Amino acid sequence: MSELLEVKHLTKRFGDSSVLEDINITVKKGEVVVILGPSGCGKSTLLRCINALEDIQGGEILIDGENIVRSPKTSDIMSKVGMVFQSYDLFPHLNVIDNITLAPRKVQKRPKAEAEEEARELLKRVGLSGREKSLPRELSGGQKQRVAIVRALIMHPELLLFDEVTAALDPEMVREVLEVILDLAKQGRTMMIVTHEMQFAKAIADRVIMIDSGTIVEEAPPEQFFTAPASERAKQFLSTFTYENVR
Repeated sequence: MSELLEVKHLTKRFGDSSVLEDINITVKKGEVVVILGPSGCGKSTLLRCINALEDIQGGEILIDGENIVRSPKTSDIMSKVGMVFQSYDLFPHLNVIDNITLAPRKVQKRPKAEAEEEARELLKRVGLSGREKSLPRELSGGQKQRVAIVRALIMHPELLLFDEVTAALDPEMVREVLEVILDLAKQGRTMMIVTHEMQFAKAIADRVIMIDSGTIVEEAPPEQFFTAPASERAKQFLSTFTYENVR
């Protein structure tokens, strides 16, 4: 598999505070990489840097070999990246199908009928047929998150970024969203996923990367990370979840 994403010596600061320091990550086409770590360690900031939503203070981010920081074609390069946020970010005044088709129609200049046909097919795939005319306020949290995933997919991204997409959901809604992401993995989608769902991470990841205090403390296949982590920090982190399960 060829490398779709390369993060080289990435440094990100907010004022005098260093959030990410010398981060190096590669993601191959068709690979699923899960990012784990405690709250506030820089996981979400990393995804925002990769999606060009945050300026960086050092290093390089390459997508298909092109540097998104210095390239005059940054907007074209970023069309290869789709991101799904924790907070859905649907337009409250637009119904489901208009939320989904707005970007392909306005940015990619695709015909309305073509975009709507694909939107309906994608909604069917995530179990939301018949909700095309619903407003966001008429949907559950899990349904809104599935609409947000469809909105990202319709742009045909090569890399999908998921930032804690189940964190705002009630427990019974978590499964329906995770099943959609598992199905995307089976389709061979390239994904980076920030999550606190350990069982989900174990099931979906080709590789696990743990970040703590803005640096990578461990990188390993899931079977190794979850059964025999090499670093003391990873052992401590995983023991917290073990305690919560026992409790």
